[in-house]
Amino acid sequence: MSLDYKFAFSPDHFDGFFRDETFRGDFTYRNTDPRRFPFPFDRDDYMYAVNIEPHVPGRKGTAFEHLLDVDEHYIAEMTDRAKVLAEDPLRCQSLPHMELAGWDVLELIMEAKARDYPQWFSLERDGNRWRWINRPLGIDESFTFLDASTLPYGPFEYIMRQTQGDWTLQDEREGTLWMDAGIATSQADWSLDFDIGMNFHEWHAPVPMAHEKGIFDRALKFLLKLQHGAPVRRFNWTMTVNPLLDTAPETYPKWGTMKTSVTPENIGRKQHLRVELQSLYRLPRSNAIAFDIRCYLASFDEIVTVPKWGRRLHRVVRDLPEELATYKGFIRNRPLMVEWLSQYDDGAPTSSGWFADD
Repeated sequence: MSLDYKFAFSPDHFDGFFRDETFRGDFTYRNTDPRRFPFPFDRDDYMYAVNIEPHVPGRKGTAFEHLLDVDEHYIAEMTDRAKVLAEDPLRCQSLPHMELAGWDVLELIMEAKARDYPQWFSLERDGNRWRWINRPLGIDESFTFLDASTLPYGPFEYIMRQTQGDWTLQDEREGTLWMDAGIATSQADWSLDFDIGMNFHEWHAPVPMAHEKGIFDRALKFLLKLQHGAPVRRFNWTMTVNPLLDTAPETYPKWGTMKTSVTPENIGRKQHLRVELQSLYRLPRSNAIAFDIRCYLASFDEIVTVPKWGRRLHRVVRDLPEELATYKGFIRNRPLMVEWLSQYDDGAPTSSGWFADD
């Protein structure tokens, strides 16, 4: 069986995306318009919560405009993902019984991208004979839907190599959810290889304060009732020194020491707010749940260009319970963060809502 790639387009000459951007080495990552960043705080304080809402199209020009956000970092993120997988193939795993769920998520992503970004993606279908065109990455692929032998990778890995964000697939059985497939190349200090095969409460065990409040019990109960065609989303966040996507435990020796490099002079450039826009979908054939963990990065310098965000971030970081600051990995640099951000907090009240112009 031929597995031809027809490189009909050259990413080196593709317009609309950064082509010189890196998330390692010299760190050339930047946001053209910081206001597009999905700022995660709609008030001046933060406590871990379920905070789930319907995942529906939102404001034009924001990360919420479409079901899946394809932004200016697409090519750079896919290049970084390929590098991570080349170094550590275990960052993408799918247990054998999850192949059908992989086809489900492939269909979900191809349909969404072809519908919302027709200038970049095309999907042609003739029964089970499909043709997928990804112009930014130069892919023109014909394959048979539900026949893994017609793809160069399994269906889950194939579409994940073309999709921003980390994804996990949860199988539902025994009254809970089991993480039985996933890809993790832009995760916030968790290991897919460690978590694969765990159930919902097991992989959330490290989160402080939430268990005694029953947050995960309520979240699981909600997710088990999730319906196909009614996806939901929520925010999560942490901090990262330098715009580094891959902050996995497996690579901690490479990035852990970066936390010691922050100074009053460089914190605005080096310290980044790391936001996960998490969305969940019930899949139609497998009945599994797909969990999309889309990572966004913005430097403190970029965030404070929106005065409301600068004030709010100062108050959130200043007042966050110590257990959460420790869990999120920035307790060491919190005093420096608070001091630097305080110059952008004039004490004025901030309006509720996430957006810069709320």
